[in-house]
Amino acid sequence: MADPTPLRDPLTDSLLTPQNAVLALIDYQPEQYQGVGSVGRDELQAHVTMLGRTATAFGLPVVLSTVYVKHGMSGTSEELLATLPGGPEIDRTSMNSWEDADFRAAVERTGRRKLIIAGLWTEVCVAFPTLDALRDGFDVYFVIDAIGGVSRVAHDAAVQRMIQAGAKPVSVLALACELQRDWGREGAERLRAIMREYFSKLRALAAR
Repeated sequence: MADPTPLRDPLTDSLLTPQNAVLALIDYQPEQYQGVGSVGRDELQAHVTMLGRTATAFGLPVVLSTVYVKHGMSGTSEELLATLPGGPEIDRTSMNSWEDADFRAAVERTGRRKLIIAGLWTEVCVAFPTLDALRDGFDVYFVIDAIGGVSRVAHDAAVQRMIQAGAKPVSVLALACELQRDWGREGAERLRAIMREYFSKLRALAAR
């Protein structure tokens, strides 16, 4: 068996690495899930859970944000919180998280210019900060199967808007493999375990 491929510089790599990227998780709150109409909640939850587990497994810095909790909305869903190591939730009133000074500062403090974004809903909580972060010089990736809009039309329109502005769509599975890059490297067994659970959930959903 061939040896693992040489590790490229993880800071300057053109692809995503655990050392050059930051993940923003925006508004994964029960009320927001209730408004999603572009994808089934159970399927969406499977993707979101894998995204959280992947971020934790690779030690990605995570900026976790909610909207309007101090005025009565629920916080981040328990399913997602269970996959993360803990940390503060940045609560906002702004629909566009990039316009919130605390959120933007949390992203900027990481010193990383590759920004991975996922959230609910696609056309608002994902699209608005994506467009602003692109304007501010970030290389932005949105996790296309871990987001959802209030309708399929709204989701698709937002996806096109972000792509046309220069953002890059990436799936949860592609992101995990991009961070691992080689099955011969450390962490491969951990990723396989995450994938086995993920595929099991997807098969169960398909069998319904």
